Amino acid sequence: MALIIRSSAIHAAGCYTTGPIRKGTQVVEYTGPRITKEIADEKYENSPTTYLFGVGDGSTVIDGHGTAMFINHSCDPNCETEEIDGRVWIMAIRNIAAGEELTYDYYLYDGDEDEARCNCGAENCRKSMYSPEEIRRRARAASKKAVHKTASNGRRAKKHSR
Repeated sequence: MALIIRSSAIHAAGCYTTGPIRKGTQVVEYTGPRITKEIADEKYENSPTTYLFGVGDGSTVIDGHGTAMFINHSCDPNCETEEIDGRVWIMAIRNIAAGEELTYDYYLYDGDEDEARCNCGAENCRKSMYSPEEIRRRARAASKKAVHKTASNGRRAKKHSR
């Protein structure tokens, strides 16, 4: 099986297969230097693009370098990731036709205030690369912040009206 990198409708460049891939196949390993999450946060603080992949408990990340870093997110993916003996593999979750773009659901679980907008175009697209749990957590946090802000504004308004 050969993989190629070329333009993608999802995001800039994508990874495509030149031949069919059977369900259950280990497609490619996500490789690169392993660094702590703290070092990655510092290194990429002002960078809009990163290719970081959390491993284990998430305190270590792979700073992507290789073919797998070009595999784009999709809410309706044809692959998934699997950690095997400390290595991250992209696995086919269905049969994939020759010429098809490889995708997996990133299920992002942290990040700055970035929306991490999804452009996959899937019928079931959730409009974000964040996991459903992270989307709910962010919505709760935003709701609390809005309630707190409204309450603070109300208190200030009362103080000023005296």
